[in-house]
Amino acid sequence: MLRQHFRRLSIRNKLLAMVLLPLLLALPLLGAILLFWGASAFDRLLVTKIRADLAVANGYFERVLGEVGASTAAVADSHALHLALGGPDDVLQTLLRDVKQSAGLDFLNLRGNDGRLRVTDHGGDAGSGQRPRDALAPAANAAPWRPAASTSATLEVLEPATLARLAPQLSSRVPVPLVPTLNAAPTSRQTEERAMVVVATLPVRDSKGAVVGHVQGGVLLNRNLPFIDHINQIVYPEGSLPFGSRGTATLFLDDVRVSTNVRLFGPEREERAIGTRVSTAVREAVLVRGSTWLDRAFVVNDWYVSGYQPLRDSRGTAVGMLYVGFLEGPFTWFKYSVLASIGAMFLAVMAAAAFVSLRWARAIFRPIERMAATMQAVEAGRPDARVGSTGSTDEIGQLAGHLDHLLDVVDDKTQALTRWGEELDRKVVERTRELESAQVQLLRSEKLAAVGQLTASIAHEVNNPIAVIQGNLDLARELLGTDAAKVEAELKLVDEQVERMRLIVTQLLQFARPAEYAGYVENVDTARVIDDCLVLVGHELARTRIEIRREFHASGQPAINRNELQQVLVNLMVNAIHAMAEGGVLTLTTRDVTRDVTHQGAREGARAAGERGVEIEVADTGPGLGPELIGELFKPFVTRKKDGTGLGLWISRSIVERYRGNITAADRGGAVFTVSLAVESDA
Repeated sequence: MLRQHFRRLSIRNKLLAMVLLPLLLALPLLGAILLFWGASAFDRLLVTKIRADLAVANGYFERVLGEVGASTAAVADSHALHLALGGPDDVLQTLLRDVKQSAGLDFLNLRGNDGRLRVTDHGGDAGSGQRPRDALAPAANAAPWRPAASTSATLEVLEPATLARLAPQLSSRVPVPLVPTLNAAPTSRQTEERAMVVVATLPVRDSKGAVVGHVQGGVLLNRNLPFIDHINQIVYPEGSLPFGSRGTATLFLDDVRVSTNVRLFGPEREERAIGTRVSTAVREAVLVRGSTWLDRAFVVNDWYVSGYQPLRDSRGTAVGMLYVGFLEGPFTWFKYSVLASIGAMFLAVMAAAAFVSLRWARAIFRPIERMAATMQAVEAGRPDARVGSTGSTDEIGQLAGHLDHLLDVVDDKTQALTRWGEELDRKVVERTRELESAQVQLLRSEKLAAVGQLTASIAHEVNNPIAVIQGNLDLARELLGTDAAKVEAELKLVDEQVERMRLIVTQLLQFARPAEYAGYVENVDTARVIDDCLVLVGHELARTRIEIRREFHASGQPAINRNELQQVLVNLMVNAIHAMAEGGVLTLTTRDVTRDVTHQGAREGARAAGERGVEIEVADTGPGLGPELIGELFKPFVTRKKDGTGLGLWISRSIVERYRGNITAADRGGAVFTVSLAVESDA
């Protein structure tokens, strides 16, 4: 249905459709693909950045764990502590308080060998062997102690009572009132009263290596603003984020922000979003499933490109999260600005291409429309209507000139016939119909005469320069004398090409009057012909990275004009070379076959079953043909080359068919052309 509708369109509409459809379909589709790919690539780039940012933040957090552990280990191994162990507790308390301040710890205590608190840095009710054990107490000395494998601290979550015994001065920093947060999971809690601490517990050994106690130091992370601000400064230093974006960092206890530099109501407010909670989707992914979140997420009141990593205590339980992220809005605005610019450029290119294409198309369809209008005017009774000058010297301009000439001839003959008809009508009315028939025959004869005249003119014009070339070639041989042997191969190649031009002229006349012309027929060696063809296309192969594979297995010699077979094979090889512009493999194969009607396809009753034959196969590793092109391949003017005429394969098949042969095409991962030729039984 669509094809029939297309056939009914005018030449103007057909050309406009051919010009505009690729622009209106291909360019927008390519633009949409580019925009989609660009947006995806930009989003992947943001995810890659947030992954790196989270790695930097995690590296600093691990370093803090190591520093707390190292400070605690330095106290446990210090000579001052070992000297003070034998003295009163107030001396130990003073020592612990001084070391805590110098090491930047929030609490530092000494526990007995059984894990119970002995001395704290704040004093109070310490030193009693009856002090109860707590969540941070090390295991009882049930077995001989071994040296600690690592001095790194761990992350722990403490109940309010435990922290009150360790560091009552920190209790005011612990409670975090929960703030209602959009997209957070429902909860009945009003306050988060637990404490998240970094703590290290290291054994104290006497001179014999026996454990006599434990030094325990730690840092409280609740409302530890210098700590979180330092992480943010390391990950997002001033000027590291373009387009006005800003970076943030947060420590979560469970899903509650206990230390953050995210502002509650925007960057212009100083109030931090401590007590707000993470979204349900992030909580499920990080705290429940234990995975790392690298994606956009809603943070308090805006969308951020976010990275969340679970924080685990000494038992491997996910007790909180480490977060870094930057504001997504400026990057989104920049992304869509760039994509919009690309889209605008595509539209501008498409509009410019459409304008230029329409101008070129107009130069084609205007002369054709003028010719169609001229023919309609002649049919409507205006025999003096002519196309006139089209301003073009191409084939369409020449066709317009020929049409005017033909109309002049027809008009003259028509006028003459009309006069004769009027005279005859007055005398012999009954011969009117015969006169009309003679008029039609005369018109046909004039057309055939014009075709014959044109063919003879072309042959004459081509044969003259051929004769000049051949004469000068013979003169060059005579003048060179013995030196002609140095360029004998080149002179022989020129001879062959001159002969090939003569054959082309003969074929041109043969297409017009095939009964009067015929080429010289001989039994040819197909392998030798192929080698000669490779010499002729050597200049084409020299510019490519094409590998030649020869697989010659044929022993039969088909009867055919050698130059015509060479013309066919050179055409197939050149097509294969052009199809492999980036390189490939050109395979040339010959083989003996037994041809029959079923195998060959029975083109106009060419041969009988069981006939001997030779097949010459030219195969390339190019893009192939496709089923639609194969069906139209051997028709005139069918081509996919920009500068092709579409006559090569049509003429090649016509040549082969004159010798009871055939050419077939197939697509086997590349184009495969098979030339089938008959072998005479007595050959």
